[in-house]
Amino acid sequence: MKSLEKLLEWGGIKRDIAFLVISGLALMLSLMQLPFPFNPAWVAILLCGVPIVLEAVIGLVTAFDIKADVLVSIALVAAVFIGETFAAGEVAFIMQLGALLEELTVAKARTGIEKLVHLTPRTARIVNNGRETMVPAEQVKVGDRLRVLPGETIPVDGRIVSGQTSINQAVMTGESLPVDKREGDEVSSGTVNQYGSFDMEATKVGEDSSIQRMIRLVQSADAGKAKIVGLADRWATWIVVIALAAAGLTWLITGEIIRAVTILVVFCPCALVLATPTAIMAAIGNATKHSFLVREGDALERLAKVTDVAFDKTGTLTYGTPKVVAVKSVSEAVSEEDLYALAAGAEARSEHPLGKAIVLCYQQYAQRNAPIPQKFTMLPGRGVKAELSGNTVLAGNRELLKENGVEWNMQAAGEYLTQGCTVTYIAVNGKAAGFIALADTLRAETPVMIAEIKQAGVVPVLLTGDHKNAAKQIAGQLTVTELWADCLPEDKLRYIEIAQKNGKPVCMIGDGINDAPALKKAYVGIAMGGVGSDIAMDAADIVLVNDDIKELPHLLLLSKRMVFTIKCNLTFSMALNFVAIILAITGVLNPVVGALVHNAGSVFVIVNSALLLKWRKRRRTDRSR
Repeated sequence: MKSLEKLLEWGGIKRDIAFLVISGLALMLSLMQLPFPFNPAWVAILLCGVPIVLEAVIGLVTAFDIKADVLVSIALVAAVFIGETFAAGEVAFIMQLGALLEELTVAKARTGIEKLVHLTPRTARIVNNGRETMVPAEQVKVGDRLRVLPGETIPVDGRIVSGQTSINQAVMTGESLPVDKREGDEVSSGTVNQYGSFDMEATKVGEDSSIQRMIRLVQSADAGKAKIVGLADRWATWIVVIALAAAGLTWLITGEIIRAVTILVVFCPCALVLATPTAIMAAIGNATKHSFLVREGDALERLAKVTDVAFDKTGTLTYGTPKVVAVKSVSEAVSEEDLYALAAGAEARSEHPLGKAIVLCYQQYAQRNAPIPQKFTMLPGRGVKAELSGNTVLAGNRELLKENGVEWNMQAAGEYLTQGCTVTYIAVNGKAAGFIALADTLRAETPVMIAEIKQAGVVPVLLTGDHKNAAKQIAGQLTVTELWADCLPEDKLRYIEIAQKNGKPVCMIGDGINDAPALKKAYVGIAMGGVGSDIAMDAADIVLVNDDIKELPHLLLLSKRMVFTIKCNLTFSMALNFVAIILAITGVLNPVVGALVHNAGSVFVIVNSALLLKWRKRRRTDRSR
């Protein structure tokens, strides 16, 4: 059904383009005054004018909805009535051109919620008296005992009653690293069990589960977002009243109906209708050159009004992958270089993201492959145990060392823990040997980007599901003072609601599924397209295709420049209308000349908007060259 709707939508756009091309050719032939059996301008009136009149009549009759097309319809009918068919055709052509540009800018793909639904597990494995039974996930009841195997998605919210594992919680919190879980820990539906199998007791099922709450958040945020109404339509009632009053008074005073019709023709808001969509189209073209895919037509118009930009941390400001930031030995018998090699060798066969990160960073550091262990054991929720070069190596968390009787002085790693690093502890032959600290690292361009956003007068805010220490470390490096850590999707949504209730339009920038509700609710949502999830991109108004975040300040400044261009277009079009009306009242303009004057105003608006295609504010570094 969605595909059919999209096909029909694009079919309608192609039809409108064809009508405009034919109408334009007909108007050109009308100007040439060739000996046709009828005036070719009638083609433009029929193809472009009739739909305008029908839409105006339907809007008035069904909802008494007065839009710009009401005045256009009156002018069309009046021009045809006195025989000025070219003027009627030209006005109809310009108005349909503006409508087509607006239609192209507001078209968007409406997906995303469907993909969230697909994340919901279809089945669950219920354990009853030691026997496993596969049932549809919606049949799970509170209190049921479930078993989840490695690689499976957790079907409902619950509490682990036996087993240890690591859970990828990115779908809910956006955390880049899996979280170790043991008996008594809570787990959420939609998250992925990575290693060990475990049994859990269901605590929240059906509509109460975490993934279903996420779906409802996205739906409610989408429904609550206000849409911008075109300026010509907002002023339509006043335009219609003033135009009819001016035309009526002129007819009564002068007795010349042609002057009244001319007033209606020049009063038609052609340039006013073109002022916004042409500028938006040109700005979208500029944004596309800088790898921004604008999915909502009015997104740039809204972006110009934002006061705060809220960033997700992982994958947006950072690379989203852990890197080794420190290797520390606590044993005189093991050097830091040997410790690094032993840890990389022990993790060489590990599937854990931390283990893979240690191996990759070691290979980049040492310029050689990590040694291969003779024996290897994966200990879910704890770490790894390996036999390597005659040594027994343990690499994992504190619980792993405790269970193997290894004493450890926690003060050695305390500095890195307070900075939000994840620490892998290493023991060799039953004795503490050292630790490796890993952390998600900032993108190289992030500090400059944040500084330029501040220069643009916008406040950066950090919203992250990471722990407070890790978030504080990143915020400190970027001098970001407003920080929300340990955020679930509803927490990010709550921040945006509070900010926007306080009169602060917020732009949300994120990459994960957990960011989707906030991206929908925000005044403008921008998703990272390269590393981001499809659901985040579908929820966003704008997608940054290649994750080059240094272009974000340009997008903010471009949106402000676009609004400035729109204001210039509006000012010019209204001034031109005012002058043309005076000339029409005094009889200087007739309907055909009035239509041509309007056409000239429309051309100016289009040319002025086209300047946005290559606009870019020069940076200080550019001026210094």
